[in-house]
Amino acid sequence: MSDIIRIYHNTRCSKSRSACALLQDKGAELEIVEYLKRPPGRDELAGIVRKLGVPAESIVRKGEEVYKTEYQGRTLSEDEWLDALVRHPILIERPIAVRGGRAVIGRPPENVLALLEDA
Repeated sequence: MSDIIRIYHNTRCSKSRSACALLQDKGAELEIVEYLKRPPGRDELAGIVRKLGVPAESIVRKGEEVYKTEYQGRTLSEDEWLDALVRHPILIERPIAVRGGRAVIGRPPENVLALLEDA
């Protein structure tokens, strides 16, 4: 398993900042991806969703204005949700931490510590 934890991070999000701090306090080596500045591509997103073991719709931030205006009440396929997340990275839940073949959503931030188990 890779020792580096990649964390999809938004510096303006307190939960995201907390997750980074928790991992750093434990001595984890982080690769911080500010996903609003460098959005993940479709294949990368599909890989994240696969590692999370959830459908793409479950990582959609439904409080965002773009969700409310363009997607609320619509039924989209997995591919359509991935396309929406690529088109509007603000919709991607944060933080998401990935290590090797595993990923977790850092809500609450302590969830990211699961990636340190079996290290």
